[in-house]
Amino acid sequence: MNENHKKAAWIAAVVIFLLFCGFTGWFVGIPMVRLVGQPEEFRLWVEQFGIWGRLVFVVMFAIQVLVAFIPGEPLELAAGYAFGFVEGTILSMAGILLGSWLVFYLVRRFGVKMLEVFFSKKDIRQMGFLKNPQKTKVVAFLLMLIPGTPKDFLSYFAGLTKLTTRQWLTIVGIARIPSLITSTTTGAAAGEENYLLAALMFAMTLLLSGAGLLYYRKLCKEQNEGQTEESFT
Repeated sequence: MNENHKKAAWIAAVVIFLLFCGFTGWFVGIPMVRLVGQPEEFRLWVEQFGIWGRLVFVVMFAIQVLVAFIPGEPLELAAGYAFGFVEGTILSMAGILLGSWLVFYLVRRFGVKMLEVFFSKKDIRQMGFLKNPQKTKVVAFLLMLIPGTPKDFLSYFAGLTKLTTRQWLTIVGIARIPSLITSTTTGAAAGEENYLLAALMFAMTLLLSGAGLLYYRKLCKEQNEGQTEESFT
């Protein structure tokens, strides 16, 4: 395949992927967010389909990770409300791991061009601190651990690092547990009408999210000021 054919194939792949994201966001993402925004209706919907409702939820969560502009927190809260703390956490984690694997594979397959479809070159350069092999595992773990950081976007950047698929999924599987637990606990408490616990967990999540966002911005600022050679581009 010559360069023109490769370029045409890449453009076609990008167009198809963007159409898929747009279609998924409009016909799946928006209705999904609306549904989980009405917890009681979501619980009835899940009970209506039994095991299939649970499988659909896992796929819905994986799609949320893939189409990163769809917010994940409503799904986590709804999981706790509809399934309870334990099952809601397990199903959410299954969806997160499935979506994280898919994103990691696509970026590893298509490289930085995949990111340039969604992010500016400035945004990509800001994530250059993940390129340093001495920092990658620790920083990636911290960013996935602390609430408030753009975890689904980080999945895209992780594919450009030297992390293996197993290493990345291990980081995701361990580091996302605390924030996931706070969300599903909040949802489960609301489902059991324990509104005091739900409010306390929600307030704690907001506090931790604010701290996490400040930490993430600090890392990006240091990357911009340093202008190191660890850029992805």
